[in-house]
Amino acid sequence: MDGSGDRPKSKRKSSWKKDPEAVKANILEIATEEFAAYGLSGANINEIAQKTSTSKRMIYYYFGDKEGLYCAVLEGVYASLRNAEDKLEVGNLPPVEALRRLVKATFDAHAKAPHFIRLVMIENIHNGDYLRKSEIVPKLNRSIIEKLEDVCSRGKKEGLFREGANALQLHWLISSFSFYNVSNRATFSASFGTEIFSKAMQSLVKDRVADMVLAAVVIGHEPRSWD
Repeated sequence: MDGSGDRPKSKRKSSWKKDPEAVKANILEIATEEFAAYGLSGANINEIAQKTSTSKRMIYYYFGDKEGLYCAVLEGVYASLRNAEDKLEVGNLPPVEALRRLVKATFDAHAKAPHFIRLVMIENIHNGDYLRKSEIVPKLNRSIIEKLEDVCSRGKKEGLFREGANALQLHWLISSFSFYNVSNRATFSASFGTEIFSKAMQSLVKDRVADMVLAAVVIGHEPRSWD
């Protein structure tokens, strides 16, 4: 066996010819789950092939090799997260409200993307080597920076934001809160219990995060009461 599973080869070939984009999407969906669960070294191409509507040979045809598939998965999870952010229109909102909405949207987007979190953690183990090979991810990441640049520029012009407000630093700060909330859930829960991850507490934490970010850049911002 070549890891193709029990499906007849003729059915696999027909599926590939009829809708190759659907086949690629199926491969990426399964590969995302496998790489997120087992990492680059632990994921098995034969296992991925068995769970898809294609074959090991076809996976290599589309993606070159295991590393090529892993890189495509990384690009896919970054694209998914950035697409969610891109759908958020804040250009017509007052700058303070726009920033609050961006913070909350980023917090929610990370909470809904556990595969993204795990894959970024795995890629950090590899020192970002595979991410650096991508020509797509830097372009994807630019969109959120441009949104924050616009908000910062408008906030400064209206005398609402501190002059030192910086889009890249803000993105780092917002991502730090949002990422940690998912990446450390297991260890935080083991240490302190799961109360903070209840629906009500997550809503409250999201508000706290937004207040802390606003307090860093909005002149005179008073966070909501902790009582």
